[in-house]
Amino acid sequence: KNSSQAEGIDRELYDKARETTGFIWYKKSDALLNTTSGSGHNFPFLRTRYNSIASANLNDAGRIIEGSTFPAGSVIVKEFHDSSKKIARYAVLYKNPDSKDADSKGWVWGYINADGTIAQSATEKGNGCNSCHNQSGNIDYMLMNKYFP
Repeated sequence: KNSSQAEGIDRELYDKARETTGFIWYKKSDALLNTTSGSGHNFPFLRTRYNSIASANLNDAGRIIEGSTFPAGSVIVKEFHDSSKKIARYAVLYKNPDSKDADSKGWVWGYINADGTIAQSATEKGNGCNSCHNQSGNIDYMLMNKYFP
C-alpha cells in the first residue's frame, strides 16, 4: 500500500478516472449501488462507468454482453463512495496491451484515492485484485453482471 501522490501510470489512470465525458453508466444509471458482501472493497457504495470504447460491450440495457472481451482503449471506472456518498476511491481498468504495466490480459489496474494518492500502484499489475476478479462469472474480469444483474 502506498499513500504518495500519483505519478506516471498511476497519474494517467487517475486522470482517466476523473474524466466523465462520453462515459456510459452500468445499466444506464448513475444511482449508487450498495457494495456486495463478497466485495474486497471496503466502501458502502459504488457505481461503474465505461468509456465509448468499452461501452460497445454493453447491451441495450447497459449490461455487459456475456462472453465479450473488451477492446484495447477500453476504460472502466468503478467509483467507490463513502458513507457520506462522496467519492473516496477509484478503481480503474484500462485495456492497453502495449503498456509495460499491463497484465496477461492487457489490463492496466489502478486503485487511486479521490485525493490523488495511490491506494495500490498500477505497477503491481492487478496483484491483489485479479484473483477476485478472475472468479467464475466474470466477463473479462468484470463482475457487474454477476453481482448487479
